[in-house]
Amino acid sequence: MISRILVTILATTSSLLGGSAIFIHPDGTGLGHWNAARLLLVGPDGMTNWDQLDVLAAYRPHQKNWLSTTSHAGATAHAYGIKVHYDSFGMDRDQPILSAAGTPLSILQEAQSRGFRTGTVNSGHIAEPGTAVFTASSDSRKKVLEISEAVMKSGLDVLFCGGEQYLIPEDEVGHFGRNGMRTDGRNLLEEAREEGYTVIFTREELLNLPADTEKVIGIFAFGHTFNDDTEENIQQKGIPLYAEDAPTLAEMTEVALRILSSDPDTDFFTMIEEEGTDNFSNKNNAGGMLEATMRADAAIGVALEFLEENPDRKTLLLVGADSDAGHPTVIAPRGTPLDESLPERDPNGAPIDGINGSGGEPFISQPDAYGNRHPFGIAWPTTYDMPGSVVAKASGYGSDRMGSTLDNTEPYQLIRSVLFEEVEEPTE
Repeated sequence: MISRILVTILATTSSLLGGSAIFIHPDGTGLGHWNAARLLLVGPDGMTNWDQLDVLAAYRPHQKNWLSTTSHAGATAHAYGIKVHYDSFGMDRDQPILSAAGTPLSILQEAQSRGFRTGTVNSGHIAEPGTAVFTASSDSRKKVLEISEAVMKSGLDVLFCGGEQYLIPEDEVGHFGRNGMRTDGRNLLEEAREEGYTVIFTREELLNLPADTEKVIGIFAFGHTFNDDTEENIQQKGIPLYAEDAPTLAEMTEVALRILSSDPDTDFFTMIEEEGTDNFSNKNNAGGMLEATMRADAAIGVALEFLEENPDRKTLLLVGADSDAGHPTVIAPRGTPLDESLPERDPNGAPIDGINGSGGEPFISQPDAYGNRHPFGIAWPTTYDMPGSVVAKASGYGSDRMGSTLDNTEPYQLIRSVLFEEVEEPTE
């Protein structure tokens, strides 16, 4: 069966009138993540940036041989529009693939081949599959050195992420004061400079990029820009949830959009991922999960502002995850005082997290419409990436093409229908 979205791009009597697309992927987020973040950001009666997106669809995450997905298989479905083995990174396990449109290219690579400007942004390291699969393919997610090289050589106009460790030799100390992991002796950052890229490492450099910057690589951490560990371990180590000198996802998104849209006559596609939403959830770290989800919401706000400020650009904004990591649930005991400790576990045995981990001090919501603030905790039934309650949302040009349900192969089709839109030629 051909998807109704794909029909739009298979018309034969047509001329190409492309648009632009922004795909924000808060990895591993379901309704529980967004419901909890809303409480902290704006209260139960408020509206987050995510709430303000226009169209909502229930998302189906299954792959060929599993009811759920992995991050790398989910990214493959998004990038190529086909279902694959759950252990796949831009391939079908170890076999090359063709996209739903019959090309060996991902949607981003096809956009590049047609002259679009392209970029990827990730709060995680450079080989994180949510963005890396759009520019690299491998028979193993573990081949991070090869994947990182492929991403660096992919011709992106903008690349913002962490992961210096995969880009410099093992006998060389990098910007972040540690030796790299490359065994081939190559410094991919120096090679990028030789290829004409501006290479930066700090928030200050990012925010002060010249307005005429065309090609830039920002590597903002040795690994991830966050510390994905349990609450207890983070407190014991005395480390922050996110690196304090690294830019936020919203800051990276704002600069990426400014650079990619600088030519009003050239369209663009950018893939943006908040990786902490998934990784903190896999650690059942409620504080980290909430911080990551709020950071994702801030990036959505930047994208919505871009749509508002550029009404003449045909730009789709699509926001969606590939699974529901940890499947967090808000626990709000009735009549509980704000200063009362949470129980460590639900009666069914699920751990309940407060600010400092299981039990203890609760999170406190922003005021509701009646001026009341409410204590709550987060219950975790699992640490894995499960189908859960994933939804996709969209705004902007072409968002009305997204129906009430969205298979994991259909973000590809929706994005492609906007980037390479085909419309009937006018008759004389």
